[in-house]
Amino acid sequence: MMSVWVTEEVLKWTLRFCSRRTPLTHRSLLVATSIKDSSLRHTRSAHVWCTGQNQTCLLTSPFHSVRFYSQDSFHSVQEKELVSLSDERTSVKRQKTYHFVENLQRCGSPSDILDFTTQYAPTTRQVSSCLTHMWSISKKLSEEQRRLELQLMFEHPGFHRLLKRAMKCVGDMRNEDVTYSLLSIVSLGVPQHSRVVQTFLRACQANLNDYDTKSLSILASCLENMDDCPNVNALKEAMRLIVEAQIPDIQDVKSLQTMMRMSGKDAPLTLKRKLEKKALSMTDQFTLPNTHYMITTMATMGFFSKPLLDVCSKKFTENLHGTPFNRLLAVLLSCRELHYRDLYMLTGTSDYITSTMDMWSNKQLLLFLSAFEDLLFCPSSLMEAYMEKVMSCPDALTLQDLLCVLKVFSSLNYDLRQHRQQFLDGLTQVLVPYLPKMTELRLLKSVFYLCLLGHFPSEPLQQLLQPSTMECFSSTPLKYLDNQVRMFQTLDLCLRLDRPHLPCPLNVPLSVLDGPAPSSPPVNPQLSQILQSLLQDQDQAETRLQEMVLVENAYFIDAVITKPPPKETSVSLSEGAAASSPAESSQRIAVICAPLSVLCFGTSDPRGLLAVKIRHLRILGFNPVLVTEQELSSVSQEQVRRATATLKRTENCKRQRC
Repeated sequence: MMSVWVTEEVLKWTLRFCSRRTPLTHRSLLVATSIKDSSLRHTRSAHVWCTGQNQTCLLTSPFHSVRFYSQDSFHSVQEKELVSLSDERTSVKRQKTYHFVENLQRCGSPSDILDFTTQYAPTTRQVSSCLTHMWSISKKLSEEQRRLELQLMFEHPGFHRLLKRAMKCVGDMRNEDVTYSLLSIVSLGVPQHSRVVQTFLRACQANLNDYDTKSLSILASCLENMDDCPNVNALKEAMRLIVEAQIPDIQDVKSLQTMMRMSGKDAPLTLKRKLEKKALSMTDQFTLPNTHYMITTMATMGFFSKPLLDVCSKKFTENLHGTPFNRLLAVLLSCRELHYRDLYMLTGTSDYITSTMDMWSNKQLLLFLSAFEDLLFCPSSLMEAYMEKVMSCPDALTLQDLLCVLKVFSSLNYDLRQHRQQFLDGLTQVLVPYLPKMTELRLLKSVFYLCLLGHFPSEPLQQLLQPSTMECFSSTPLKYLDNQVRMFQTLDLCLRLDRPHLPCPLNVPLSVLDGPAPSSPPVNPQLSQILQSLLQDQDQAETRLQEMVLVENAYFIDAVITKPPPKETSVSLSEGAAASSPAESSQRIAVICAPLSVLCFGTSDPRGLLAVKIRHLRILGFNPVLVTEQELSSVSQEQVRRATATLKRTENCKRQRC
């Protein structure tokens, strides 16, 4: 019995000694089977033993694996149970996330999402998902629908709670979620100086050094459309420093383009030049998508680099086949924003669109035509094909389509040739049913475009010029007034000079023609010098030169050269002809010096109002001669002498024929 008692006492002291040692020392301890059962009961309990004077818990988590060891091996009592419990919790969490995403995708409006958030408390990550999805839905709506939905959103009590929750958990959000949330909040129309927006801006500042390329790109897209304020300006400046520091380490084109977009439109020119230099050194790496994206990237950062654009436009034009609509249009719009025009690219693009015309919807074709018109380029082949499409089914055009067609064809002064009457009559046929429903401004625009084309249908004109319609133009906002007066003045000139055949005479009221008197532009000294040299060398005293002549109180002519008729012709004039006015019997040459902006790109064809001016000058008996400013600036004295000699030979030939 004594030996048994001694053995039990030894074991008790051994157990007490082991309880004060770290778990790793247990590996060398041999424990009897009787102790195993006792240890197992303690392990399964909710509490863990505490030892030492301060009674500090060695282990406080009930999920921690408590082990005991035997002579052969050691066993983890809760290991399998804990793994099973962890898997179960992960599965439940995934299932909840799946249900959240599934329910979120079912929401069809921002208000639906707010209703959903009042029933289901979103986690930190889900707050960002809700805000992002709200903006994703909104931007797909029409303008009117978006306005109504956003109004309902701001009035919804759940919106304030969601923003409050977003401010509270912004510190726990991932960097990407912070930037996406900020972009969504700003895009939804939350005031920039509101507390929630400024909170997110400060959160971005605090962690900017930890942002990856994607987060920086999202933040740059957001800041691009925000007004200046201390937090916005600080972020922009910090991002530029990051961009400048990372330029030497950029290895791929995509990262470079992201950095270019991050720099922004108001980045210093020195930074833009460094990015340009880096891009030019990597042109051999440009893929076709890189080329498209580089053009739009330069438009985003507001930087015109002709060498870089030339490289991109060449590659773009050589690989047009298969380019989707969105990329084609984005490139054209970016070129317009950059004021970049390349004849090879524009011609190739218009020819490609024409050859694949069956691929495009009517709306897509009109967007292409509008983009070309903004670039001052006349895509003749495309306009010819589209004209035939309209003539085959004019009733397919909506009112918006019709206004776009009229604007493009009148602005580019496209020569309709033998299809003129059929095409314009078809457009008028579409226009007439819309007249009672049209706003006054749309009615004025449609009539104005038709006048530029030299077409004067009576019904739209009568609808526009009736007193009740004219009264509506008296309340036009000041910022639109100049454009309105210009359109009415052009209409008045067309009615007086073109003299269309109408059922009853129509006149534009003086009340809508009141505008500032036309101011005389300065005389072009180079043109004046060249013309005087030409006339002196011809040695014709009767030839007269007038500069800056105002005609019909509307059109300024840079120079008018009046030449008498040949003497042989004047002798043989009949009595009736002799009684005609000097202006009718003499030759009047109207020299017009025009900038390239009023001509179709790549040609000397006049556009829009200049084309109407030339048409009216011909009606008034002038012989218009168009000289571009670019041609004038490149004329040398030697070329002037050659032109004089050519003009003399031409005059001698005319006299011999007479």
